[in-house]
Amino acid sequence: MAAPDLKDPAYRRELGGVALRMRRWGIGISLGGALLVLACRRGFGVPLWVGAGVLGLGILVLIAAISTRATYHRLRTRG
Repeated sequence: MAAPDLKDPAYRRELGGVALRMRRWGIGISLGGALLVLACRRGFGVPLWVGAGVLGLGILVLIAAISTRATYHRLRTRG
């Protein structure tokens, strides 16, 4: 397979679709964790460690998605 043209809109769409679901899940989990931390700060009886743990999990999922996309791009440009 030939190396892709980096200015080609088709390759940009292809790269944008890599790990898309994982990135969306990471953003959603992070948002949920941030809401849990906010709920703790407002006094809704949620422990801070739960919100921080969920937020950290979401960030880990995002890092994994970014790493997956970067690996795909590196291997794809190698040819």
